[in-house]
Amino acid sequence: MAEHNDLGRLGEELAADYLRKEGYDILETNWVFEKAEIDILALRENVLSVVEVKTRSGTDFGLPQEFVNTKKIRLLVRAVNAFVTSRDIDASVRFDIVGVHKVNNGFRITHITDAFYYF
Repeated sequence: MAEHNDLGRLGEELAADYLRKEGYDILETNWVFEKAEIDILALRENVLSVVEVKTRSGTDFGLPQEFVNTKKIRLLVRAVNAFVTSRDIDASVRFDIVGVHKVNNGFRITHITDAFYYF
């Protein structure tokens, strides 16, 4: 498997661990609907967080969270509508981004809640 795929998978695992520590219940990871994949679906205090995880080996070309584009946002909206309907979920929905990037021998995690209001 390509090294960037391994890094992406590690980033998603780190993001899920971070969210669990913050009190989120992870409902699904890598949930697929049509052409969209939702990295993490997590619930906390009756809010369903649709989490896009972006992982980078560094920040030379920008922060990881800066790589979420309009096309991805549209796909996520369609996918979460299908998820909520299929699971009959009665919760508010929020879109978050978790950016993960290498810093020295570790990783820095940045959690942006209501992220799409910033784009």
